[in-house]
Amino acid sequence: MTTTLAARYTGARVLTIGAADTADAAPPGPGSVELAPAYVGICGTDLHIFHGDMDARVKAPAVIGHEMSGRVVRVGAGVEGFAPGDPVTVMPLRWDGTCPACLRGNRHVCQNLDFIGIDSPGAMQQRWTVPADTLVRLPGSLPLDRAALVEPTAVAVHDVGRAGVREGERVVVVGGGPVGVLIALVARSAGADVRVVELSAHRRRLAEQLGLTVWDPAAEDVSQLVQDWTGDAGADVAFEVSGAEAGVRTAVDVLAVRGRLCLVAIHPRPREVNLHRFFWRELTLIGARLYDRTDFETAVRLVAEDTIPAQQLISRVVPLTEAPAAFEALEAGGDVMKVLIDCTDESAEAGAA
Repeated sequence: MTTTLAARYTGARVLTIGAADTADAAPPGPGSVELAPAYVGICGTDLHIFHGDMDARVKAPAVIGHEMSGRVVRVGAGVEGFAPGDPVTVMPLRWDGTCPACLRGNRHVCQNLDFIGIDSPGAMQQRWTVPADTLVRLPGSLPLDRAALVEPTAVAVHDVGRAGVREGERVVVVGGGPVGVLIALVARSAGADVRVVELSAHRRRLAEQLGLTVWDPAAEDVSQLVQDWTGDAGADVAFEVSGAEAGVRTAVDVLAVRGRLCLVAIHPRPREVNLHRFFWRELTLIGARLYDRTDFETAVRLVAEDTIPAQQLISRVVPLTEAPAAFEALEAGGDVMKVLIDCTDESAEAGAA
């Protein structure tokens, strides 16, 4: 292959395929590693970028994508422990190490955080150079398409950890999209009794195929179902993953006395919250954002041992050359859960044939 390709966001609802930057052909510098991304997942944040909602942060033209798996191609000077051919994923965070958050041990929410794939070039390209300290090793037995779900699984691991989910607790997940289902699976693996609330019939069917109990809020009184399930006590933990006002309301209403509400979804505007309910039941609101390396390593294990059945969550795999159409299809909705972009050289050559 003489030309490496990249998918670039160039403006609202416009994704273009073209040659990668010429700088990418240079050997990786000290402390850096050149990767060949294999699969890159499209997430909700990528769709927000595609819609133009993040133009104040994302400077077009921009290569996006941060849910990925791939292999090492070349290593720069001073890089130890990695060699060409090694399967890896990337924890796409760079922090400054000097801000108040970093100094308090919260580097993953650095006040000057560089989220790779949003604030700097991402993985939706055939060659990608990243700092070596962002690499997370993958087991050789883990197929790379499944490994592309490690990053969203790490989000779920972090969320469940932030909420302090314990064995035997009753957990309600409001929103059964990719992250919601992953949270439900991670919480179940921690020994919790889990219910998922989801409007989409397709997503409900998929969650049920994974052995989860799912409720349709359009057809059922979720609050009453929780009361029946818990003997009028309420849920110990609720995760708000829907991003909708009705989802916030449901997540608050289902909680038991001293229940914990973990806010996962990114809400684009302020929401009304029943603060009287927080006062009356002594509820706790917990924010959960991103992950740390321990979350990533746990996620690798959960995907590798099939506790997270990643293959069942992958709805479609499309070549890099068809990435624009994949974004348009996701924007239109439909019966999809997780779409992967195949960035391998073979896929791009087949798409160009």
